[in-house]
Formats: sequence, C-alpha cells, structure tokens
Amino acid sequence: MDSLDIKILKALQASGRKKNVELARDLGVAPSTMLERVRNLEERGLVQGYRAIINPEMLDLNVQAFISVIINRHEADYIRKFEEAVQQISYIRACYHLTGRFDYLLHVAARDLKHLGELIKSSITSLPVFGKLETFLVFSEVKPDKGWPIEEDLLLRTDSKGRKK
Repeated sequence: MDSLDIKILKALQASGRKKNVELARDLGVAPSTMLERVRNLEERGLVQGYRAIINPEMLDLNVQAFISVIINRHEADYIRKFEEAVQQISYIRACYHLTGRFDYLLHVAARDLKHLGELIKSSITSLPVFGKLETFLVFSEVKPDKGWPIEEDLLLRTDSKGRKK
C-alpha cells in the first residue's frame, strides 16, 4: 500500500459515489490507473462495499439506543444461537461482542420510546440465553460515523500488499 492507495481509501470513504474519472482527476492520475487501483483495493478486501447514508428520521426512526446485554450461558453453541438470532432483528443496527461487565452491545433504532419498549420486551428479551440488559438512550449524535481513521502512518505499519507488518 502506498500514499495513493491511502488517498483513494480516504476519498472513497468520504464519497463512494464519486465517478472514477472525477477521483482520478482529484488525485492526479489517469482514469485507467485509478480503475486498476480501486479494483486492487476491492480484491484485497480493503474496500468491502459501498452504501448510502440514510437519514433515519425520514424513515420515522426517531429514537436510537445502545443496549448492553449479559447472556446467561457462555458455551459456544449458545453464543452462536444468540448471535444468529440478533441477525434476524432488523431494528438492531449493529451488535458487538465485548469483554468486561457486559457480553454484547446492541445499537438499536426505533420509531419512538413506545416502539423501543416493545422491541426490548418482545424481541431482545426473547433472544436465546438472554440474561439481563441495560438501555442507554441517545440524546444526540455529537460526532457521526465518518468511517475508519486512515492516516499516512498506515504506510509505516503495512507491507506492500496492505498487510500488517
């Protein structure tokens, strides 16, 4: 990975819809070079996909919460069943398996507080091996997710194929 790859990653993360020709012009390379570089980043798994950033309020999703979950069984089969069940609940935006006091952290979207309560009572508490939960309501988003930090010092930590040294 070189400095051009890093610039491409930053540009794609900021605007995945940017046309190849525009991206090439912005970064000062030929469109054919840009196309080859982007394909290479995709093939190596550095770029895993592209998607739109949706305004949740336009979908009537006005409440966000983080829900920490403690499960009551920690054997591999039970953990797998819990994680598979989480995948089926569309209102769970993300799920993270943690160390520490809680086993999982769920990022949840809901229409309103009533819907959040229903979601917790009917879906989340019925997950396999569910034990306890604690809910944290989001008042406001102070710093939205702008993607992963991609800095020049990445070059110092990776080899020519983008793998960690």
